Amino acid sequence: MEKCEVNGHAVSKCPESSASVKSENRGCKNRFMGFLKRNLLVILTVSGVLVGVGLGMIIRNMNLTRAQMTYFAFPGEMLLRMLKMIILPLVVCSLISGAASLDTRSLGKLGGIAVSYFLVTTLIASSIGVALAFIIQPGVGAGALNTNNLFLETVSTNKETADSFLDLARNLFPSNLVAAAFRSYVTDYKNIPVGNISNGTIIYQKVPYGTETDGMNILGLVLFALVFGVALRKLGAEGEELIRFFNAFNEATMVLVSWIMWYVPLGIMFLVGSKIVEMDDVVLLVTSLGKYIFASILGHVIHGCLILPLIYFGLTRRNPYTFLAGLITPFTTAFATCSSSATLPSMMKCVEENNGVDKRISRFILPIGATVNMDGAAIFQCVAAVFIAQLNNHVLNAGQIFTILVTATASSVGAAGIPAGGIITIAIILEAIGLPTNDLSLMLAVDWIVDRTTTVVNVEGDALGAGILHHFNEVEQSKRRLEQEEARGEQELAEVKVEAVANVQAEEETSPLVTHRPALAADTSCDNLLDTEGMESVL
Repeated sequence: MEKCEVNGHAVSKCPESSASVKSENRGCKNRFMGFLKRNLLVILTVSGVLVGVGLGMIIRNMNLTRAQMTYFAFPGEMLLRMLKMIILPLVVCSLISGAASLDTRSLGKLGGIAVSYFLVTTLIASSIGVALAFIIQPGVGAGALNTNNLFLETVSTNKETADSFLDLARNLFPSNLVAAAFRSYVTDYKNIPVGNISNGTIIYQKVPYGTETDGMNILGLVLFALVFGVALRKLGAEGEELIRFFNAFNEATMVLVSWIMWYVPLGIMFLVGSKIVEMDDVVLLVTSLGKYIFASILGHVIHGCLILPLIYFGLTRRNPYTFLAGLITPFTTAFATCSSSATLPSMMKCVEENNGVDKRISRFILPIGATVNMDGAAIFQCVAAVFIAQLNNHVLNAGQIFTILVTATASSVGAAGIPAGGIITIAIILEAIGLPTNDLSLMLAVDWIVDRTTTVVNVEGDALGAGILHHFNEVEQSKRRLEQEEARGEQELAEVKVEAVANVQAEEETSPLVTHRPALAADTSCDNLLDTEGMESVL
């Protein structure tokens, strides 16, 4: 038994030590419960991924039918539908309120920094992809690999490179804003007869024409929301009511997002599990395309773990990994959903609450980043282009490598923020350098693996961009406060002006603080003398 001495008498246990132990235990318990409460959603989300992998491996051996697979994937499908449902109001309202809350000078400066950041990081990502593809050489010696051996579906890619970029410009300015919420412009082709030759053969010419395809025109909505927010800001007092409406709409949308986030762990579990169940022969694909998968994922690790944190540290002088630690939930959501747009709600919530980024900044930059900033996509697109060139024994020259870099950077802007959205943009790169597109189905076969790390790097770049803009905004605000304080101090000094008039009556007592009002020569009454004496005494 533990003994101690109290007032000279031996007792079994010290009351003070007992109380301190209890208080320490209670303190540890409170800290643990606080940590659990703060990170419960993160723990549940990560657990959902792990349980989904195990569940998928178990159910994979049950030989489910296609219909049963669809039923198994239903909870995950519901998560995707809820996240996609919230994208439209979130993007439009957050961009309008963000652009309207920033003054024109700040908006122009922050917009320039954002565009420069997106452009530089995407160019670096493209360079990493090309360099790794030439170092690892995933397509060398794999000429026997073709789509027929793997029983893959073909990918239709009959689009010209010029039309792809023209469609990007057309989608920036949608002709119907309501239709842009669920449809986007795309160029298709038809063959029309243009004449006959001497032997009766009809000559056909391929003519492009515009069609509408299913899918939100997020690029056009982003541009409209930005310009509309600036216009509301210009209106001044007349636009305040509409700005308040969009602010309230946005806050209500964020409340809905917080509710949806609690369904994320369950939905992610079935999303990951259903993807594992759906694949016919994972081992064959991974072994056949292992070097391509390795090169892509290694590029994502280098860019996401080294390059982006270094850029953030160099511009802000803050620890980037502390910033990223508060974003585990959106990263897990990105890994499971493979959609930058679907990750936007949780990203916006965590960036504001966990990292303290200004709401005006996050709601301005994150929707734009989810649309135009695709660092991860640029990496795997460049790796895929070089991989297909090596697969066809095609030696790339310096001009073609430069074309890959520029085209990957530009085409990633228009890549859809949805699963497998970057596959179509690879066709643009292949057409630009004159390579066949019939091997794209190889990319599609393993895209479900590569696209997960691709999306994580995409959303990481968006989040760090928001942190960088927040830092620059803080610096700018502190400079303005200093300028205002200096101007206020100069104004106060300028207002302290004391006028001194010589005291004719008592010259030796003249003080710069004493001002005398000269008496009129004709007025020598007693009242005036008393008034003068009273003024002197008061001063």
